[in-house]
Amino acid sequence: MIIQNVKGGYDFLPKEQKIRNYINDVLKSTFENYGYQPIETTILCYFDMLAGKYDENNDILNEIYKLSDQGQRKLGLRYDLTVPFAKFIALNKNEIKLPFKRYEINKVFRDGPVKVGRDREFTQCDVDVVGLDNQMIEAELLNLYVDAFTKLNIEIIIKFNSRNLMSGLIIEAGIPTELISSTITILDKIDKLSKEELTTELLKINLSDNQIKTLLDYFTLDLNKLNKKFKDTNNELISIGLTELNNLVDYLKVLGIEDYCVFTSSLARGQDYYTGNVFEVYEKNGRLTGAIGGGGRYDKMITDFIDDGLTYPAVGISFGLTSIFELLKDDEQLNSNVTLDLYIIPLGTKAESLKIANKLRQYNLNIDIEMTDKKIKKSLDYCNKENIPYVIILGEDELNKKTFNLKNMLTKEEYEINLNNLEEVAKIIKKGR
Repeated sequence: MIIQNVKGGYDFLPKEQKIRNYINDVLKSTFENYGYQPIETTILCYFDMLAGKYDENNDILNEIYKLSDQGQRKLGLRYDLTVPFAKFIALNKNEIKLPFKRYEINKVFRDGPVKVGRDREFTQCDVDVVGLDNQMIEAELLNLYVDAFTKLNIEIIIKFNSRNLMSGLIIEAGIPTELISSTITILDKIDKLSKEELTTELLKINLSDNQIKTLLDYFTLDLNKLNKKFKDTNNELISIGLTELNNLVDYLKVLGIEDYCVFTSSLARGQDYYTGNVFEVYEKNGRLTGAIGGGGRYDKMITDFIDDGLTYPAVGISFGLTSIFELLKDDEQLNSNVTLDLYIIPLGTKAESLKIANKLRQYNLNIDIEMTDKKIKKSLDYCNKENIPYVIILGEDELNKKTFNLKNMLTKEEYEINLNNLEEVAKIIKKGR
């Protein structure tokens, strides 16, 4: 037997997991500041539900981990948190009140090729709202991005665009509607390809030279120029897209976060289920080239999934936890973050040390005990290595005198404490935090 992880799955050492926990804690706290509620959805789902709206040639069907239960029912492991969320709304629509704001941080699984930034088992972090179809909630989500990444000490730029505007501009360039999706896929790569490469890709889908020239001219215009050029347009998609974007910009200015946000006409997010404004977040200083967050409006997905005659407009964002970890994993302050407050070293007093540790934990202190009969020097060396700030050495003499010394490992200062006054230990440690 070879002991190894499945390809695309990873274990995390304590120092790594502490940073991951820190990231999750900051994000959860921020989400709840904005009124988002935690939910948890099932990892195991019926395969037909996961496959649902996709045709048989879609790549996602090949990436679903498929299995069956003892009743031979076809099941699968969830590959994202969105389909299970749609299921959650369908099953609980009589118990929840719309608009409903949720967040979920949980594992998902994809049986696809493994490469940098693409694993088979990974944690997703989604924030979604169902029941609101306006740009006010979209602006709040972008503000949430700014707030959360500021707390994580990561400088960001948020790119935003409208899928309606993109589709409208493509039609305006004389391109048939059946080529909208493939054209958007190519335009989404505009920052990665030269003009010549872009032209070559567009020629491959049978666009004419004139269509390509008109198209690329449109996609070099900023939002102000697009507003002027199409002020009186009869193109409904352009009109809707510009309205969506202008409404969003107005809210961003009110929130004072417009400097974080950049209109990017080629941004598509690469998924056909987006129906309106879309967003992507990047680290401002280029420490990572890929997006560290993204999302957008997807008004039809949950509506079509539930299919009960009602509409369920939805908008959501996600945080790239793996990318965020990469940005923070070498942060000296986070790596030196101490989780233990106190280490007790018993000298023939194991039972009494357990009792004292138990009492001190009631003061919300994190305490560990030396249990392997190491010599004092090795135990103190361990404390220094692990940055444990306080130590108690407890021997028979201390028990007989009913006093012990609380030692600060950094300053070497010692405090004499009465065994009947353990609260004093808590006061000293909390004051020194």
